[in-house]
Amino acid sequence: MTKSDLIKRLAAANPHLYMRDIERIVSTIFEEISAALARGDRVELRGFGAFSVRARGGRIGRNPRTGDEVAVPNKVVPYFKTGKELRERLNALDG
Repeated sequence: MTKSDLIKRLAAANPHLYMRDIERIVSTIFEEISAALARGDRVELRGFGAFSVRARGGRIGRNPRTGDEVAVPNKVVPYFKTGKELRERLNALDG
């Protein structure tokens, strides 16, 4: 599902709201999650999951084309851990 698909579904489920307001709400939520992660904060959405950041140490990698060694610097990457409700819902689809 893309961001525009999400907005369309929310608009269909909430016909009393204007599309522009729904777009603004969705964008604001994503911006706030991004800003919190950029600050190094953790974002927890109960029942859905938690977003956080993890540090990856630097290492020596290889250029796949030439085989030359390349220094890969330290970096911070986003991490998502599913919540219990979401995990149970996904596993219920298997059974």
